Amino acid sequence: MDLTLLQNRLGHTFKDAALLQQALTHRSHSSLHNERLEFLGDSVLNCVVASLLFERYSKIDEGDLSRLRANLVKQQSLYEIAQRLELSQFLRLGEGELKSGGFRRPSILADTLEALFGAIFLDGGFETARKVIRSLYIPILDTVDPKTLGKDAKTLLQEFLQGKKIALPQYNVVATHGAAHNQEFEIECLVPKLDIQVFGSGGSRRAGEQAAAKLALEAVQAALAKTPSAARKTRPRAAQLKLAGIATIQPDAPNADTSIAPENNPENKQPESKPESKPEPKPAKAAAKEPKSAQKPADKVTVQPDTGMVPETSQPASDTMPETGIEPPKPAGTTQPKTA
Repeated sequence: MDLTLLQNRLGHTFKDAALLQQALTHRSHSSLHNERLEFLGDSVLNCVVASLLFERYSKIDEGDLSRLRANLVKQQSLYEIAQRLELSQFLRLGEGELKSGGFRRPSILADTLEALFGAIFLDGGFETARKVIRSLYIPILDTVDPKTLGKDAKTLLQEFLQGKKIALPQYNVVATHGAAHNQEFEIECLVPKLDIQVFGSGGSRRAGEQAAAKLALEAVQAALAKTPSAARKTRPRAAQLKLAGIATIQPDAPNADTSIAPENNPENKQPESKPESKPEPKPAKAAAKEPKSAQKPADKVTVQPDTGMVPETSQPASDTMPETGIEPPKPAGTTQPKTA
Protein backbone atom coordinates (compact mmCIF):
# COMPACT_ATOMS: atom_id res chain seq x y z
CA MET A 1 0.00 0.00 0.00
CA ASP A 2 1.12 3.53 -0.72
CA LEU A 3 1.26 5.49 2.53
CA THR A 4 2.28 8.70 0.80
CA LEU A 5 -1.35 9.43 -0.04
CA LEU A 6 -2.33 9.12 3.62
CA GLN A 7 0.52 11.40 4.72
CA ASN A 8 -0.57 14.03 2.21
CA ARG A 9 -4.11 13.91 3.55
CA LEU A 10 -2.82 14.27 7.09
CA GLY A 11 -0.47 17.09 6.17
CA HIS A 12 2.55 15.45 7.77
CA THR A 13 5.38 13.34 6.34
CA PHE A 14 6.82 10.91 8.86
CA LYS A 15 10.51 10.91 9.53
CA ASP A 16 10.18 7.50 11.17
CA ALA A 17 8.09 5.31 8.85
CA ALA A 18 7.95 2.57 11.49
CA LEU A 19 5.76 4.78 13.69
CA LEU A 20 3.26 5.12 10.84
CA GLN A 21 3.24 1.36 10.23
CA GLN A 22 2.66 0.66 13.92
CA ALA A 23 -0.17 3.21 14.13
CA LEU A 24 -2.01 1.40 11.31
CA THR A 25 -1.58 -2.11 12.78
CA HIS A 26 -4.48 -3.75 14.65
CA ARG A 27 -3.80 -6.19 17.43
CA SER A 28 -5.26 -9.00 15.31
CA HIS A 29 -2.40 -8.53 12.80
CA SER A 30 0.72 -8.79 14.98
CA SER A 31 2.10 -8.29 18.46
CA LEU A 32 3.48 -4.87 17.58
CA HIS A 33 0.13 -3.08 17.37
CA ASN A 34 -1.20 0.43 17.89
CA GLU A 35 -2.89 0.28 21.31
CA ARG A 36 -0.10 2.15 23.16
CA LEU A 37 -0.04 4.83 20.46
CA GLU A 38 -3.83 5.05 20.78
CA PHE A 39 -3.49 5.77 24.50
CA LEU A 40 -1.00 8.58 23.80
CA GLY A 41 -2.95 10.00 20.90
CA ASP A 42 -6.17 10.16 22.96
CA SER A 43 -4.49 12.48 25.48
CA VAL A 44 -2.94 14.66 22.76
CA LEU A 45 -6.31 14.93 21.00
CA ASN A 46 -8.12 16.00 24.16
CA CYS A 47 -5.51 18.64 24.90
CA VAL A 48 -5.56 20.12 21.40
CA VAL A 49 -9.37 20.14 21.13
CA ALA A 50 -9.65 21.74 24.57
CA SER A 51 -7.26 24.52 23.54
CA LEU A 52 -9.20 25.08 20.30
CA LEU A 53 -12.48 25.42 22.16
CA PHE A 54 -10.93 27.71 24.76
CA GLU A 55 -9.64 30.06 22.07
CA ARG A 56 -12.74 29.94 19.86
CA TYR A 57 -15.55 30.28 22.45
CA SER A 58 -14.51 32.90 24.99
CA LYS A 59 -18.00 33.36 26.49
CA ILE A 60 -18.90 29.71 27.07
CA ASP A 61 -18.54 28.35 30.61
CA GLU A 62 -16.64 25.27 31.71
CA GLY A 63 -19.64 22.94 31.66
CA ASP A 64 -20.52 23.67 28.03
CA LEU A 65 -16.86 23.48 26.99
CA SER A 66 -16.62 20.01 28.52
CA ARG A 67 -19.78 18.96 26.68
CA LEU A 68 -18.41 20.22 23.38
CA ARG A 69 -15.05 18.52 23.84
CA ALA A 70 -16.65 15.20 24.79
CA ASN A 71 -18.80 15.33 21.67
CA LEU A 72 -15.89 16.21 19.37
CA VAL A 73 -13.57 13.42 20.58
CA LYS A 74 -16.16 10.66 20.88
CA GLN A 75 -16.04 7.56 18.69
CA GLN A 76 -18.64 8.74 16.17
CA SER A 77 -16.79 12.01 15.50
CA LEU A 78 -13.48 10.22 15.05
CA TYR A 79 -15.14 7.65 12.78
CA GLU A 80 -16.47 10.42 10.53
CA ILE A 81 -13.00 11.99 10.26
CA ALA A 82 -11.48 8.58 9.46
CA GLN A 83 -14.00 8.12 6.67
CA ARG A 84 -13.03 11.49 5.18
CA LEU A 85 -9.41 10.33 5.16
CA GLU A 86 -10.49 6.95 3.73
CA LEU A 87 -8.47 5.35 6.48
CA SER A 88 -9.99 1.91 6.02
CA GLN A 89 -7.86 1.15 2.94
CA PHE A 90 -4.64 1.66 4.93
CA LEU A 91 -5.46 -0.60 7.93
CA ARG A 92 -3.38 -3.67 8.75
CA LEU A 93 -5.82 -6.27 10.07
CA GLY A 94 -5.73 -9.99 10.79
CA GLU A 95 -7.56 -12.44 8.56
CA GLY A 96 -10.42 -12.82 11.01
CA GLU A 97 -11.06 -9.07 11.16
CA LEU A 98 -10.84 -8.78 7.41
CA LYS A 99 -13.43 -11.48 6.88
CA SER A 100 -15.80 -10.00 9.47
CA GLY A 101 -15.56 -6.54 7.91
CA GLY A 102 -13.37 -4.99 10.60
CA PHE A 103 -12.14 -2.31 8.19
CA ARG A 104 -15.65 -0.82 8.30
CA ARG A 105 -16.06 -1.04 12.06
CA PRO A 106 -16.33 2.44 13.68
CA SER A 107 -14.40 1.42 16.81
CA ILE A 108 -11.38 0.16 14.83
CA LEU A 109 -11.27 3.24 12.62
CA ALA A 110 -11.60 5.65 15.59
CA ASP A 111 -8.84 3.87 17.55
CA THR A 112 -6.52 3.91 14.52
CA LEU A 113 -7.00 7.66 14.07
CA GLU A 114 -6.04 8.27 17.70
CA ALA A 115 -2.96 6.07 17.21
CA LEU A 116 -1.98 8.21 14.24
CA PHE A 117 -2.20 11.36 16.41
CA GLY A 118 0.10 9.69 18.96
CA ALA A 119 2.57 8.69 16.25
CA ILE A 120 2.63 12.23 14.82
CA PHE A 121 3.31 13.60 18.33
CA LEU A 122 6.30 11.26 18.75
CA ASP A 123 7.57 11.94 15.25
CA GLY A 124 7.21 15.74 15.06
CA GLY A 125 6.34 17.03 18.53
CA PHE A 126 3.25 18.61 20.06
CA GLU A 127 3.09 21.61 17.73
CA THR A 128 3.09 19.36 14.68
CA ALA A 129 0.35 17.20 16.13
CA ARG A 130 -1.62 20.33 16.99
CA LYS A 131 -1.46 21.58 13.39
CA VAL A 132 -2.68 18.23 12.03
CA ILE A 133 -5.56 17.97 14.51
CA ARG A 134 -6.49 21.60 14.00
CA SER A 135 -6.71 21.18 10.22
CA LEU A 136 -9.06 18.23 10.68
CA TYR A 137 -11.33 19.87 13.27
CA ILE A 138 -11.66 23.46 12.02
CA PRO A 139 -14.17 22.47 9.28
CA ILE A 140 -16.25 20.73 11.94
CA LEU A 141 -16.19 23.70 14.32
CA ASP A 142 -17.29 26.01 11.50
CA THR A 143 -20.50 24.05 10.99
CA VAL A 144 -21.61 23.15 14.53
CA ASP A 145 -23.75 25.12 16.96
CA PRO A 146 -22.09 25.18 20.39
CA LYS A 147 -25.48 25.55 22.08
CA THR A 148 -26.86 22.30 20.68
CA LEU A 149 -23.78 20.18 19.96
CA GLY A 150 -23.74 17.09 22.14
CA LYS A 151 -27.41 17.29 23.14
CA ASP A 152 -29.73 14.47 22.11
CA ALA A 153 -32.95 15.00 20.19
CA LYS A 154 -35.24 14.67 23.24
CA THR A 155 -33.29 17.34 25.13
CA LEU A 156 -33.33 19.70 22.15
CA LEU A 157 -37.08 19.23 21.65
CA GLN A 158 -37.82 19.81 25.33
CA GLU A 159 -35.69 22.98 25.51
CA PHE A 160 -37.23 24.32 22.31
CA LEU A 161 -40.81 23.79 23.52
CA GLN A 162 -40.05 25.29 26.93
CA GLY A 163 -38.59 28.36 25.22
CA LYS A 164 -41.86 28.78 23.32
CA LYS A 165 -43.97 28.07 26.45
CA ILE A 166 -45.50 24.96 24.91
CA ALA A 167 -46.36 21.83 26.90
CA LEU A 168 -43.80 19.01 26.84
CA PRO A 169 -44.20 16.19 24.28
CA GLN A 170 -45.77 12.82 25.01
CA TYR A 171 -44.14 9.51 24.05
CA ASN A 172 -46.12 6.29 23.61
CA VAL A 173 -45.10 2.80 22.49
CA VAL A 174 -47.30 2.00 19.51
CA ALA A 175 -45.97 -1.45 18.60
CA THR A 176 -43.02 -3.81 18.88
CA HIS A 177 -41.73 -5.97 16.05
CA GLY A 178 -39.34 -8.89 15.79
CA ALA A 179 -38.10 -11.58 18.16
CA ALA A 180 -37.50 -10.98 21.84
CA HIS A 181 -33.72 -10.72 21.42
CA ASN A 182 -33.96 -8.41 18.39
CA GLN A 183 -37.01 -6.21 18.88
CA GLU A 184 -37.87 -3.06 16.99
CA PHE A 185 -39.84 -0.44 18.95
CA GLU A 186 -42.23 1.94 17.21
CA ILE A 187 -42.71 5.11 19.27
CA GLU A 188 -45.30 7.85 18.88
CA CYS A 189 -44.42 11.47 19.79
CA LEU A 190 -47.24 13.96 20.31
CA VAL A 191 -47.21 17.74 20.68
CA PRO A 192 -50.95 18.38 21.37
CA LYS A 193 -50.89 22.17 21.23
CA LEU A 194 -49.58 22.16 17.65
CA ASP A 195 -51.47 19.01 16.56
CA ILE A 196 -48.20 17.24 15.70
CA GLN A 197 -47.96 13.45 15.65
CA VAL A 198 -44.84 11.64 14.40
CA PHE A 199 -43.49 8.11 14.67
CA GLY A 200 -39.96 6.84 15.18
CA SER A 201 -38.44 3.39 15.51
CA GLY A 202 -35.30 1.94 17.07
CA GLY A 203 -33.71 -1.15 18.53
CA SER A 204 -34.74 0.02 22.04
CA ARG A 205 -37.42 2.20 23.48
CA ARG A 206 -34.89 4.98 24.11
CA ALA A 207 -33.62 4.80 20.53
CA GLY A 208 -37.19 4.94 19.22
CA GLU A 209 -37.99 7.98 21.36
CA GLN A 210 -34.86 9.76 20.11
CA ALA A 211 -35.83 9.08 16.51
CA ALA A 212 -39.38 10.33 17.09
CA ALA A 213 -38.13 13.41 18.96
CA LYS A 214 -35.88 14.35 16.06
CA LEU A 215 -38.81 14.23 13.63
CA ALA A 216 -41.04 16.12 16.07
CA LEU A 217 -38.47 18.90 16.47
CA GLU A 218 -38.33 19.38 12.72
CA ALA A 219 -42.15 19.42 12.53
CA VAL A 220 -42.46 21.95 15.38
CA GLN A 221 -39.92 24.30 13.82
CA ALA A 222 -41.70 24.10 10.48
CA ALA A 223 -45.11 24.74 12.08
CA LEU A 224 -43.90 27.79 14.01
CA ALA A 225 -42.14 29.14 10.93
CA LYS A 226 -45.53 29.29 9.15
CA THR A 227 -47.13 31.20 12.04
CA PRO A 228 -44.50 33.64 13.34
CA SER A 229 -45.00 35.22 16.72
CA ALA A 230 -45.24 38.66 15.10
CA ALA A 231 -48.63 37.71 13.66
CA ARG A 232 -50.15 37.33 17.06
CA LYS A 233 -52.55 40.08 18.12
CA THR A 234 -51.34 42.45 20.77
CA ARG A 235 -53.25 44.84 22.95
CA PRO A 236 -53.20 48.51 21.95
CA ARG A 237 -50.89 50.70 23.94
CA ALA A 238 -53.77 52.62 25.45
CA ALA A 239 -55.44 49.43 26.66
CA GLN A 240 -52.21 48.33 28.31
CA LEU A 241 -51.93 51.66 30.10
CA LYS A 242 -55.53 51.47 31.26
CA LEU A 243 -54.90 48.02 32.69
CA ALA A 244 -51.92 49.48 34.51
CA GLY A 245 -54.10 52.25 35.97
CA ILE A 246 -52.53 55.08 33.91
CA ALA A 247 -54.81 57.70 32.39
CA THR A 248 -54.35 58.25 28.68
CA ILE A 249 -55.51 60.91 26.23
CA GLN A 250 -56.49 59.71 22.81
CA PRO A 251 -56.82 62.66 20.40
CA ASP A 252 -58.36 60.54 17.66
CA ALA A 253 -61.15 59.17 19.86
CA PRO A 254 -64.30 61.31 20.40
CA ASN A 255 -64.54 62.97 23.77
CA ALA A 256 -66.82 60.92 25.92
CA ASP A 257 -67.90 64.00 27.92
CA THR A 258 -69.40 65.76 24.89
CA SER A 259 -71.78 62.92 24.16
CA ILE A 260 -73.53 63.44 27.47
CA ALA A 261 -75.60 66.51 28.13
CA PRO A 262 -74.33 68.59 31.01
CA GLU A 263 -77.55 68.17 32.91
CA ASN A 264 -77.46 64.39 32.39
CA ASN A 265 -73.79 63.93 33.19
CA PRO A 266 -73.57 62.51 36.68
CA GLU A 267 -70.13 64.02 37.15
CA ASN A 268 -71.36 67.58 36.43
CA LYS A 269 -74.39 67.43 38.71
CA GLN A 270 -74.22 69.63 41.79
CA PRO A 271 -76.12 68.76 44.92
CA GLU A 272 -79.49 70.54 44.91
CA SER A 273 -79.85 73.22 47.57
CA LYS A 274 -82.97 72.69 49.62
CA PRO A 275 -84.77 75.73 51.12
CA GLU A 276 -84.09 76.15 54.76
CA SER A 277 -87.15 75.52 56.85
CA LYS A 278 -87.52 76.48 60.42
CA PRO A 279 -88.53 73.73 62.73
CA GLU A 280 -92.15 73.90 63.71
CA PRO A 281 -92.85 74.51 67.40
CA LYS A 282 -93.74 71.38 69.21
CA PRO A 283 -96.83 71.21 71.37
CA ALA A 284 -96.49 71.46 75.10
CA LYS A 285 -97.08 67.77 75.57
CA ALA A 286 -94.15 66.94 73.32
CA ALA A 287 -91.85 68.83 75.61
CA ALA A 288 -92.53 66.32 78.30
CA LYS A 289 -91.15 63.57 76.16
CA GLU A 290 -87.76 65.21 75.72
CA PRO A 291 -84.90 63.60 77.58
CA LYS A 292 -84.12 64.86 81.01
CA SER A 293 -80.88 66.36 79.80
CA ALA A 294 -82.85 68.72 77.55
CA GLN A 295 -85.29 69.89 80.27
CA LYS A 296 -84.60 73.04 82.23
CA PRO A 297 -83.44 72.59 85.78
CA ALA A 298 -86.14 72.80 88.35
CA ASP A 299 -86.61 76.05 90.26
CA LYS A 300 -84.73 76.27 93.45
CA VAL A 301 -86.83 76.37 96.60
CA THR A 302 -85.45 77.97 99.68
CA VAL A 303 -86.67 76.68 102.95
CA GLN A 304 -87.45 79.46 105.35
CA PRO A 305 -88.60 79.31 108.93
CA ASP A 306 -92.26 78.96 109.41
CA THR A 307 -93.29 82.57 109.11
CA GLY A 308 -96.38 82.04 107.03
CA MET A 309 -94.66 83.28 103.92
CA VAL A 310 -95.04 81.59 100.56
CA PRO A 311 -91.81 80.12 99.24
CA GLU A 312 -90.02 82.36 96.80
CA THR A 313 -89.75 81.28 93.20
CA SER A 314 -87.38 82.36 90.51
CA GLN A 315 -90.24 83.89 88.52
CA PRO A 316 -93.32 85.87 89.60
CA ALA A 317 -96.40 83.88 90.20
CA SER A 318 -98.25 85.95 87.69
CA ASP A 319 -96.07 84.67 84.95
CA THR A 320 -96.78 81.04 85.70
CA MET A 321 -100.46 81.29 86.51
CA PRO A 322 -102.92 81.10 83.65
CA GLU A 323 -105.11 84.05 82.92
CA THR A 324 -108.53 82.98 84.28
CA GLY A 325 -109.87 86.30 85.68
CA ILE A 326 -109.36 85.22 89.29
CA GLU A 327 -106.93 87.19 91.29
CA PRO A 328 -104.13 85.29 92.84
CA PRO A 329 -104.14 84.86 96.58
CA LYS A 330 -102.44 87.59 98.52
CA PRO A 331 -99.69 86.75 100.91
CA ALA A 332 -100.57 86.49 104.56
CA GLY A 333 -100.04 89.43 106.84
CA THR A 334 -100.89 92.05 104.28
CA THR A 335 -103.83 94.42 104.56
CA GLN A 336 -105.77 95.71 101.74
CA PRO A 337 -106.85 99.32 101.74
CA LYS A 338 -110.49 99.90 102.47
CA THR A 339 -112.57 101.15 99.68
CA ALA A 340 -114.88 104.06 100.20
